[in-house]
Amino acid sequence: MNFRDTAEEAEFRKVVRDFVATEGPKARNGTSTGEGFYGGTKEWTKALAARNWIAPAWPVEYGGAGMSVLQQFIFNWELAEARLPRPGGIAIGFAGPTLIVHGTEEQKKKLLPEMLSGEVTWCQGYSEPGAGSDLAAIQTRAVRDGDDYVVNGQKIWTSGGHNAKWMILLARTDPDAPKHRGITYFIVDMKSPGVTVRPLINAAYTHEFNEVFFEDVRIPKQNIIGEENRGWYLAQTTLSFERSNIGGAVGARQTVEDLVKFARGHKGDGQSTLGHNTALRQELVERYVEAGVAQMMSFKIVSIQANEGVAPGHEASVAKLYGTELNQRIQRTGMKMLGLYGQLVAKSAGPEVPMKGRVEYMYLRSIANTIEGGTSEIQRNIIATRGLGLPRA
Repeated sequence: MNFRDTAEEAEFRKVVRDFVATEGPKARNGTSTGEGFYGGTKEWTKALAARNWIAPAWPVEYGGAGMSVLQQFIFNWELAEARLPRPGGIAIGFAGPTLIVHGTEEQKKKLLPEMLSGEVTWCQGYSEPGAGSDLAAIQTRAVRDGDDYVVNGQKIWTSGGHNAKWMILLARTDPDAPKHRGITYFIVDMKSPGVTVRPLINAAYTHEFNEVFFEDVRIPKQNIIGEENRGWYLAQTTLSFERSNIGGAVGARQTVEDLVKFARGHKGDGQSTLGHNTALRQELVERYVEAGVAQMMSFKIVSIQANEGVAPGHEASVAKLYGTELNQRIQRTGMKMLGLYGQLVAKSAGPEVPMKGRVEYMYLRSIANTIEGGTSEIQRNIIATRGLGLPRA
């Protein structure tokens, strides 16, 4: 790993920092775009779009910036340091790349421009009640009927489904084929008759997830991406995205720094501060060191991508496993530090609510970290078989 920027990388970093300094306030002070762009603002979205930075990894001919992996790394790093929302989501990360590689020209012309506006939300119809980690076990059926497919079934854990305009859907079109075959990749209009979205409230009392039901939903055949029964292979399609999760590593460090700042400034009985609690100081140091380890893992992954030209395999699983479990440790430290006050929520925000209720929310939300995006058990299996070469059970 080389920790120093080349002259070209240093110049690009300066460009990003200058952009952040000029346009960053618009991400905090403008008109919110809501959940569709992760809490950003219309002004910030427009500023990113003006530079083709909504989808920085996409080819230039499709409206992206054509950034290299290292440029994306620097871009993501600088936005994370500034605590600014980054481009992403199902549209940019999954649907768009699949359309670019496998979509028809008509599909690309219709759908890619609105993705690049940053204001249209997509959702992902993958997981089902009986098919989570074992995604190929999906049972939602799509049956050909003339020029349409009629879909029946259920999806679950559909992030943003209540705001989405479109869904990328995996449905079984050949029930007799082996489970990794016979799956087709569809684009679904979420306003189609027969689509029902029901909210799922998570442990942090927020509405991010949904369950989606399909009852005789008709999807035109032109809404298939790629070939019928080849959806599983299309679902693996990505562009050259930077996969280091440097934003997560930086965010972990920033959260520890916020806890340290609060501990130093908090006055308890008398004039002692939490910062004088020896056990707490030691625990915060441990969390800070661990956040540094997570950042080193990010450097390792981006180095593999940049130097070897391959997508990280088990290394990404190591980073995901470590990072999500680290976040849970950080939040436990925060709750321990605040004691009973840690139970106060942001909605009751008054002078008695430490850190505006952030710790309570992050503690509850962190429960899902080791489940979403591939459970810790799945990550350990990948590390064991692909990284250590251990036999499958």
